Amino acid sequence: MTQVAFHFNAPDRLAYVCRLLRKAVSSGSKIVVLGQLDVLQQLDTDLWTFSAVDFVPHCHLSSDPGVVAATPVILTPSTQKTPHQEVLINLDQVIPENFEQFERVIEVVGLEDQDRQLARGRWKHYAAQGYAIQRHDLVLKT
Repeated sequence: MTQVAFHFNAPDRLAYVCRLLRKAVSSGSKIVVLGQLDVLQQLDTDLWTFSAVDFVPHCHLSSDPGVVAATPVILTPSTQKTPHQEVLINLDQVIPENFEQFERVIEVVGLEDQDRQLARGRWKHYAAQGYAIQRHDLVLKT
């Protein structure tokens, strides 16, 4: 069964995702990041600029198929036909379609009230489907 985790209280969601992706890629994980095109475009830019010494290999799902197959981080607005089913990071505001095909789903939730409200709805959906949910409060980690 898919493992579901919520990472709450990210002061800057995309900066947090950059660090999360760097850590995941360094451990050999393959990740799909789901989100709206504008969010993914900003994440793409952030991944190129967030660290002067680290590079997180990534591409859009619409890239050349050979590049997509060889890249550990795939940015996409849809979970259809993704080459990796290990980890899904959801930056969208809805339940990801076909999320159960992934081993793990990570929901990253910011500080904004609307983001938190929508996350509560997703939490309730996962819980109603019988998924055990891990909660990571990023404020408590500081």
